[in-house]
Amino acid sequence: QVHLVESGGGSVRPGESLSVSCSASGYDYSSLSMGWFRQAPGKEREHVASVSAAGSLTYYAESVKGRFTISRGNAKNTMSLQMNSLKPEDSAMYYCAADNSWSALTGGRAGIWGQGTQVTVSS
Repeated sequence: QVHLVESGGGSVRPGESLSVSCSASGYDYSSLSMGWFRQAPGKEREHVASVSAAGSLTYYAESVKGRFTISRGNAKNTMSLQMNSLKPEDSAMYYCAADNSWSALTGGRAGIWGQGTQVTVSS
């Protein structure tokens, strides 16, 4: 069974940077497309960014393009999201998700989810 564990969340001020990571275990990590979703209180879950198994495809929400970068290190079974120029509206619980299917992942129907890590951006 695949397990996803997020780390690296925290509290920062607007304009600062933060990186969150997701570590996968229990499966062939190299076959999984992986991504990040976020959900703030009272709001719908938003797809933030994703990267395909081979790294050839990426997706970014318009709200984070140019500020966030997703990357994966196949040798370390870890996928990361570098978040720069953070804004208060980026505050949310960030969830790592994975699936063998790129379309399932990007459609929000990923089969595997982590427990989430909180990101708070506030002055």
